[in-house]
Formats: sequence, C-alpha cells, structure tokens
Amino acid sequence: MTETHDTTAFDPWADIRPYQDDEVAEVLKRLGHDPELLDALTRYRLPRLARYMPRLSRALASFAIRREVRGVTGVHDFQMRIASYMQRMLRNSTDDFRVKGLDRLDPDTAYLFVGNHRDISMDPAFVNYALYLAGRDTVRIAIGDNLLKKPFVNDLMRLNKSFIVPRSARGKRAMLAAYQQLSAYIRHSILEDNHSIWMAQREGRAKDGIDRTDPAIIKMLTMARRGEDRQASIGEAIAELRVVPVSISYEFDPCDLQKARELQALESSGNYQKSEFEDISSIVAGITGHKGRVQLTFGTPLSADLDGPEAVAAEVDRQVLAGYHLFPSHYLALEALGEAPDLLDLSEVSDADRARFQARLQEVPDELRHWWLTQYANPVLSKAGRSR
Repeated sequence: MTETHDTTAFDPWADIRPYQDDEVAEVLKRLGHDPELLDALTRYRLPRLARYMPRLSRALASFAIRREVRGVTGVHDFQMRIASYMQRMLRNSTDDFRVKGLDRLDPDTAYLFVGNHRDISMDPAFVNYALYLAGRDTVRIAIGDNLLKKPFVNDLMRLNKSFIVPRSARGKRAMLAAYQQLSAYIRHSILEDNHSIWMAQREGRAKDGIDRTDPAIIKMLTMARRGEDRQASIGEAIAELRVVPVSISYEFDPCDLQKARELQALESSGNYQKSEFEDISSIVAGITGHKGRVQLTFGTPLSADLDGPEAVAAEVDRQVLAGYHLFPSHYLALEALGEAPDLLDLSEVSDADRARFQARLQEVPDELRHWWLTQYANPVLSKAGRSR
C-alpha cells in the first residue's frame, strides 16, 4: 500500500505515525548527512579509517548512503531495498524459516497482529518477511520511544513504517492523552487505511522466555472506540480491530547471554542499569546473530464475546502458546536444568542438535547458566500450563 497524505489536512498523528511518501526524499537527504549515523557506520564498516581519517570515512559513508537510496521515492521503494538485505540476513543467520496460519487470513483485510516479543527488530521483521513472501502488504510497527533517542534511529524506523508508542511521557494526564492518541491512530490504521499493524503483547522483551499479554495494552487498544461509544464492550472494541495473536519461536536467541546477565543482576541486586547504546547493540545482535530455525504462527481473529481486558489477554496468551513451536534447544535446556522430566520429548533431538546446544552452553559463564537455560526451558513449562 502506498503511503500518501493530504498535506493541507490536519494531521493529528504527525508526531507518531510512520513517514509518508512525500516526506521520504527529505528524510533520506537528512540521513545522508547525519553525523551520528555516519560515525556509527564508519565505526562498524571502516574502523581503522574512522580512527585515523574520520572526515574521509564520513564522506565515504555519506556517498554510500546516497548511492544506496538512489531511485527511492517512497516507503515501498525503501522497504524493497530492505527486503534484499533481509534475504541475505536469512541465508547467513537462519537455518530455516517456516510460516503457519497466514493462509487462513484474508489478504485484502487489515489485522492488528499482537505478538510475543523476543527480539527488538526481528519479531516484526519476520512478520513483514512472511507477508512479503506471500505477496501481501507489510505492517506498520509499534515501537517504544525509549528506542528512538537518536534522531537517525527515529528516522530509519519511521521510514520502515514504524509508529511511536509513548513511554517517556511524564504525569498521568500526559500519559492518558498520549495513549488516547495512540489508540485513535491504531484504530484509524485498521478501519480507515485498511493497513495492518504489528505490536508486542507487552512492553519490553520477554527475557525469561515467559510470554504474557499485559491487560493494560488491551485497555489502551479499546480507548478510541469506547471514547466514541461508551456503550461498546471491550469485546466489541477488540473485535472491530481484528486482533490476531502471532507467536514467533527461535531455536537460538542471539541476545540470550545479555538477557541472562540482566536476569542475574535483577535477582542478585534488584537492579539492572542499561548501558547507553545497549538497545542498539541488541538490535544489531538480533539481526546478525545466529538464530538456527525460526517458526512464525498466525492465530485467528479474536471474537466480540470476550468479556474484559483480562479475558482478551488470556485468549491472546492461549493462542500464542498454542502456536509456539518447541525446538530441540528448549527440551535440552529443560533436561540440563533437571526439571519436569515428564515434559521432556527428546524424540526429535539429534546428535547434531545436542552438539550445537552444548557448544553454545560452553560459552556461557557458570554464574549465568541457570538464567540462560531458563529462557529456553520456560516455553516448555508454559505450554504445559506450569509457568513459574
């Protein structure tokens, strides 16, 4: 779907929505001269030159950006450039990618995909890639403003059809207004633009491997409809948005060690302080790191008879868990922990699977092994109704 808008009309979502076609050229020009982006690229691709000849390395990076986006006149063009990188990344970092359930959804209907959240950028990227392979339009992506502190990151994400979820608004009144605006934008996207959306079932990644929907997100989604019609039930407000649960499972998580470190710190001291560029590092690791096999499962739209946000959240959880695929890594982690032996299914675990798992486990420091293993073991427990 082409992203266009009437520049003469009032745009109530200008501050949070994705960029549109007539804004792309200006944003790309800005990115080509953004010093922070140029420095980040040169540190990654030309570290020696960046150190000794920074001005030259920035000039080369600027030229590379301008060359790469030559001929890009709109959002679709930009995403098609990304698609080629996505295919290369899949070949390099993923052994297999399987999609289930998408064929049950109407290709011409917009849906609100609510998914479990394991990786900052790859969860929605795999959803987009599945849609792209099926010849369908890509989604608009909900992303927290805590990830958009750098102007160039904000620009790149909004070029890729991301819209902003407020997390840094201060005060009850400001947060309420921000969530009302967000709810109205999501409803507009689904009902008026007929444009699908992906958002996570909770704020932040499920670092412990336990996927649970936050009922507060369900309440936010219903604010626009219920503000317009106070008689509307939660179920009716959710049904009109055509909410479809989506579950993604990775055989291996490129950020598993960093997550284990955070879990261990929270357990031992009750606090974990992120470094300045930790989220950006996690994004890069998630994109480039080895993921093994990946499965994406689309559920079915939620019905209007769900009574209350907790009931809606429970149904999302049910479908996410039902669609979550357990890989050998999940069972091998449970075996290593020595828990719930009755849930172990090693029938499809090969010697090669065990060797791969052991090789990764050997790289984990002893003090982090418990937390590393629980990330992989918890989905087995959750699917059996034994969440911690």
